[in-house]
Amino acid sequence: MSEPQPRPGAAIERLVLVHAGIFLVGTTWLFGGNAGWVRPYLAAWGTLGIALTPFAAAADARRPGSARTLVVLWPFLLFNALVLVSCLTPGFHRVQGTGGDLLALTPVPSWRPSAAVPTAALAGLWLFDGIYLSSFNLLLAVRTRASLRGLAVLAVANAVVLSVFGTAQKLAGAQGPYFGLVRTPQKFFFSSFIYHNHWGSFAVLMAAACLGLVVRQARRMRGQTFFRSSAMAGLVAVLFIAATPPLSGSRSCSALMVVLLGGAFLGWIARVARKRTYLNESPAPPILLAVVAVVAALAGIWYISRDTIETRVAATEQQISDLRAEGSLGQRSRLYGDTWLMARDRLWFGWGMASYPYVFPIYNSQDYPNPVDNLQNNYHDAHNDWLQSVAEHGVAGTVAAGLLALVPLSLLRGRPRPSPLSSYLFAGCGLIAAYAWVEFPFGNVAVVLCWWLCFFIALGYARLDSPARQRGAQTQPPNP
Repeated sequence: MSEPQPRPGAAIERLVLVHAGIFLVGTTWLFGGNAGWVRPYLAAWGTLGIALTPFAAAADARRPGSARTLVVLWPFLLFNALVLVSCLTPGFHRVQGTGGDLLALTPVPSWRPSAAVPTAALAGLWLFDGIYLSSFNLLLAVRTRASLRGLAVLAVANAVVLSVFGTAQKLAGAQGPYFGLVRTPQKFFFSSFIYHNHWGSFAVLMAAACLGLVVRQARRMRGQTFFRSSAMAGLVAVLFIAATPPLSGSRSCSALMVVLLGGAFLGWIARVARKRTYLNESPAPPILLAVVAVVAALAGIWYISRDTIETRVAATEQQISDLRAEGSLGQRSRLYGDTWLMARDRLWFGWGMASYPYVFPIYNSQDYPNPVDNLQNNYHDAHNDWLQSVAEHGVAGTVAAGLLALVPLSLLRGRPRPSPLSSYLFAGCGLIAAYAWVEFPFGNVAVVLCWWLCFFIALGYARLDSPARQRGAQTQPPNP
């Protein structure tokens, strides 16, 4: 009896999945990738993903229509070209000062691409390319939905462990990550993440992934009790993750989580109502039971996070009072205004990748001292990723960055509606992209990596969905 032959491309598929899994887990546990010393190591690991891309493309070439997959990389090439051309013209030069070398502005015509500090731009591009291509490799190399689900399960399991770890730190009163072994000036750190809004963005993405897995599993049950299924375990995992943004003190991400879970809950109610109506049964009993479960979950979150929630509510009330007294949006409004002035001066091509910390002090009008430390307010990020992108990359670079996601979506043209896993992953990515208008989730390496991994898992899963299988599923009565 002959042994089964290995599937073509199986080896490169495993390498791509293992590489992406290690990248994800390592980045999240290493301070979300936002410790300065960590980034070169993450970029080096990402370089392995870049090296895998030609092999993944060769594996992809064996299937029909493969040329179309590689075509969607043209925005990536355009983005790289813009950054590399900008590095040919430094926007700053070093001068000798009394305290050592200083950076001074170099006059450059506003129409010419330039980079404030080319070495910083190249370092940022190196890390980003590793992240993007490591994620894009999933689209090229992975041939089974089960493999993509496995990576999603790994991501969710890692998030649950991080959630439990962060909750334990919070309850123990730790003064820094890893139970105080690492000190951070940011009071509202959580788990291994230095900034609570970055953790919250990560939690929203992982909750979306977990919801997609739960809904998929629930719809596949036939005569199985929900409370004894893996879908129930996934629902518990969602609650573990969802409880952490309020516990971390992230008000905005708590609101995002409510939107995500609320949308999922309303969708479930609609599906239950359709099924019960189809079976001539009342939808009230399961919906009432679900409402009781939600109230119990909220009570549990309040019990664990009460002190943090009350502190943040009080801070919110004080901020609203201050804003009313000032008659404006305060520091955030001024920050956005100053960032726009920075962007407007080099509107088409920006100041260069990773230039914001170097250039913004020139435009910073907040010269009054911070009441916390009596120092001037200095900003490493604009707290608005889209506005900061225009300041750094200009209109041309920001459009190219948007096309990095929009163009690959064209691969789904003419296909049926994506499955629940893809739909929830796309929803999570959409929420974080919208959130980037008022915060800087993409200022965190782990969030950037998880966003692109979720995006390409969703895209790859939707491409691998069989249209015939989807049509067959649509003929079945709805299953909650």
